[in-house]
Amino acid sequence: MRDVFLELPEFVPGCRTVLKLEGHHITGSIKIKPAIALIEAAEASGLATPGVTTFIESSSGNLGVAMSCVCASKGYGFICVTDPMATQANIKAIHAYGGRTLVVDQRDANGGFVGTRIEAIRRICAEDPNCVWLNQYSHPANVQAHREQTAREILQVFPAPDWLFIGVGTSGTFMGCAEVFKRESPGTRLVAVDPQGSVSFDRAPGKRLIPGIGASRKPELLDASQADVVVSVTERDTIATCRDVARRYGILLGGSSGSALAAIARLPAPPRLGDTLVVIAPDLGEKYLDTLYDDNWVARHFSSQERAVEMSS
Repeated sequence: MRDVFLELPEFVPGCRTVLKLEGHHITGSIKIKPAIALIEAAEASGLATPGVTTFIESSSGNLGVAMSCVCASKGYGFICVTDPMATQANIKAIHAYGGRTLVVDQRDANGGFVGTRIEAIRRICAEDPNCVWLNQYSHPANVQAHREQTAREILQVFPAPDWLFIGVGTSGTFMGCAEVFKRESPGTRLVAVDPQGSVSFDRAPGKRLIPGIGASRKPELLDASQADVVVSVTERDTIATCRDVARRYGILLGGSSGSALAAIARLPAPPRLGDTLVVIAPDLGEKYLDTLYDDNWVARHFSSQERAVEMSS
């Protein structure tokens, strides 16, 4: 489909702020790109047999939905190992495509679920030889998808943006874009956006509630030296930004998208007047109506009803 870019006038006064909206892809997120690349890599290497192979993957939701869609179209089984932070919309979408879910509820040593999810995958694969784990955290196809698609899509429209903001989860999007931009648009400042509590950039671990960004174990694909700036954002800032954008610009963004936008205000030095800021928005916000956009959920998890009312006003 045609790429969708949305400008947010005066989001940063005197600058041009543009969202690259990935939520209009089939399955609703940027994750359809690595899902296809991962499955095709398995087919090319002889690891996949339709009607026999069941792919299994760790996901907080969006990749699980994308892989269940691809597996359904190709005749493979699919199991998504996820956790309680996954939205019900994503869980139901996985099931609608014929995939299965295993929800682990024990946090790992760093307060997240990735370690626990991976332990479950290894156990299942050891018991069932027809289960294939491609491992999105280390598979080069994850980076390849964004090197060949996401980075190119941006540069076709903005040949030399001043800033590129990318939320880091598995780091596939960040590493794929970094490889291309370092070579073809070296003047672009690459901003890696990480939520507080994530250990991807060697910061203190902590409990996180918003899926799709950050990690409780450093992804094997990540080379932190490729970031010109690393910005850590709070989940409060993410929620406030998502709600602000909804009211000001009439678009609902997902948590990782809101985090990437929130990072602009946390830069060590502000952008210069006239700068162009491109922000990758991995998904939209409809699947988060029961969490990020729900006053009761925010009040329950972020201290007080007054804070929820403040953010929604």
